[in-house]
Amino acid sequence: MTKTVLIVDDDDILRNTLARGLRNDGFYILTANSAENATDVLNRISVDAIVLDRMMTGMDGLSFLKQLRASGNQTPTIMLTAMTGPENAIDGLSGGANDYLAKPFQIRELILRLNNIIKPTNITMPTGLALINNDFFATAPDTGEQKLLALSGEEKKLLHSLTHPIGNIVSASPMVAKRLRNKLNVVLSTLDIITIRGQGYKLIDLSADKQKR
Repeated sequence: MTKTVLIVDDDDILRNTLARGLRNDGFYILTANSAENATDVLNRISVDAIVLDRMMTGMDGLSFLKQLRASGNQTPTIMLTAMTGPENAIDGLSGGANDYLAKPFQIRELILRLNNIIKPTNITMPTGLALINNDFFATAPDTGEQKLLALSGEEKKLLHSLTHPIGNIVSASPMVAKRLRNKLNVVLSTLDIITIRGQGYKLIDLSADKQKR
């Protein structure tokens, strides 16, 4: 299952370099250039891990992490820093970091550490939808046959965000959301994408709603 990682760093070059390296290893990547932007992302989308720079303009990474933990968010987090010395590592770990990585470092080391802190999770997909080898399949309700959904890269990215987990509110191009909604409606009448005004889009499983009644 593809793991979603949020990279929070105000250094554009480093942030983009890390994003490219992790994507090449199969991670699904979201980025934020500040603690404030990261908060906005996490309010809408659940992620499997956070890669967090300690020293940033605005709210620093350690303060952000303490705030995150105080709110009850326990997303596994690796803190990056140019600050050396055991006291700095102790501060980071005491503040809620699961791991602490000093710069400079190799991308392979970051990948290994991410794999160590990300706990296996079972993502519950909506009825009739399956994710196999990073491709989405729909199960025909009459025959039970699984058919590959022909999605563009943008549509697949949106559907991935909407289903990890169900309930995520995701910002997206209205055109992309409309195309995805139409493709889903053709094969799965139980799924729909609704607009949450001022926030984005949300996938709803109508069959699950009926079962709750």
